[in-house]
Amino acid sequence: MTETRRFAIAGVAGRMGRQLARTVLEAGHDITGGTEIPESPHLESDIARLAGLGHTLGEKPVTDPVEAATQAQVWVDFTAPAATLAALEALKHTSVQAVVIGTTGFSAQEEAQITAVAEHFAIVRAGNFSLGVNLLTALTRIVAARLGSEWDIEVLETHHRHKADAPSGTALMLGEAAAKGRADTLETLRREPYEGREARRGEGEIGFAVRRAGGIVGEHEVLFGSQSETVRLGHSALDRRVFAEGAVAAALWACGQPPGLYDMEDMLGLKGLGV
Repeated sequence: MTETRRFAIAGVAGRMGRQLARTVLEAGHDITGGTEIPESPHLESDIARLAGLGHTLGEKPVTDPVEAATQAQVWVDFTAPAATLAALEALKHTSVQAVVIGTTGFSAQEEAQITAVAEHFAIVRAGNFSLGVNLLTALTRIVAARLGSEWDIEVLETHHRHKADAPSGTALMLGEAAAKGRADTLETLRREPYEGREARRGEGEIGFAVRRAGGIVGEHEVLFGSQSETVRLGHSALDRRVFAEGAVAAALWACGQPPGLYDMEDMLGLKGLGV
């Protein structure tokens, strides 16, 4: 039986924060705190109510991460780079042992800050916490390593109409995995969008295609194509809950690890597999 853990959740009143809170509580773990921005209208709301549950928890969001994490073993953060980094610095002297970061958009300097603070916590950081997507990422790396540059690689992603960034962070993660499989970088191999009269692709390039429609949660496909055959690897998210479930699984795994910076391939035991 899994040991009950004590969680604190950053941005607990946001869409992802609420889903994380619900998933943590439904899995039988405790939430001992959560944060929100000072101007949030939810500072007086019970966290269990924010999570859509039919009972109260007796915990309300606060603005100070140290106060939120006073009794916590795990900090889960899907907010914004500046807020995440500020929280990590503040949490160094709390009881937090494990940190899960789903925040994206860090600069190179901010990446270095996360690496430095990892001497204090076991940090699992990922652009996507779906277990299926991370298995897809590992498979993409393996297949790219096994197929030559005469095989074209295309990454197709589809999301809801309100998604702002394109390609998605997950699509870029898949592109990076493909480039790694070919012992190169995505910066070198990435193909510009196909448009205009001279849109033919070159050998060895990694292309991206983007679609936006309705309320689609997330669909990703990696297409490998030669002159005589194709291989398709894909994943569809049916509910945003998959991201919260993966984050909670990562948090429980991190509780048993020494301080350091980890990713989902570490958690799933996929590092170096097939390459």
